[in-house]
Amino acid sequence: MSEKKAEEDFPYFSIDQFLQFPNPEESESGVIVSGGNLSPGMLLSAYLQGIFPWFSDDDPILWWCPDPRFVLFPEELHVPKSLRRVLNQKVFTFSIDACFEKVIKACARQNRPGQDSTWITDEMIDAYCDFYEEGFAHSIEAWKDGELVGGFYGVCIGSVFYGESMFATVDNASKAAFCTFVQAFKNAGGKLIDSQVYTDHVARFGGRNISRSAFLRYLGEYLPQKLYGAINL
Repeated sequence: MSEKKAEEDFPYFSIDQFLQFPNPEESESGVIVSGGNLSPGMLLSAYLQGIFPWFSDDDPILWWCPDPRFVLFPEELHVPKSLRRVLNQKVFTFSIDACFEKVIKACARQNRPGQDSTWITDEMIDAYCDFYEEGFAHSIEAWKDGELVGGFYGVCIGSVFYGESMFATVDNASKAAFCTFVQAFKNAGGKLIDSQVYTDHVARFGGRNISRSAFLRYLGEYLPQKLYGAINL
């Protein structure tokens, strides 16, 4: 049986169904398992265990939990002076969940140095739009003169936000949206922002590597907690 056929035959998991993944600590490569599907219950089960999907169009679905893990603790946010000036000038306005599908599709179109194609496939877009409808995926938007010019999307469970991808069509748009979100997330009780793997972009704002073991311990502490209060930008 082909890998794609096996994925098509894999059971659909509704949001209230849980799937136990293999122990992430037993993977040296960071790939925990391959296959399955992107049904809401499978996505939620994965994120609850610190695992996320990442694959290209021609590959089977790959589920990852890398070691180390790149994270940002909201209280460690560093806002560069140049960006602080942009925020003070109120160049942009911000929103949450105003146009999730537009944001994820813009992230898929974003040109990235060293990447010939996007990992945000049509399958991923459809799956995360469904996950958004279930209340777990979210988008943060930056606007200028009424036009969507930047933003990002991710998954929020308890007091953990799992960042997925960003885009910008205007300088500083996604950076300003990110910093504004982190501050709002902290004020709402957020404890941890997962950036999955190292990026210069998030490192500038205070992101750092921690061990996979430490990351999983934080999830054990933070995921059961309720995120009190709305996030207001």
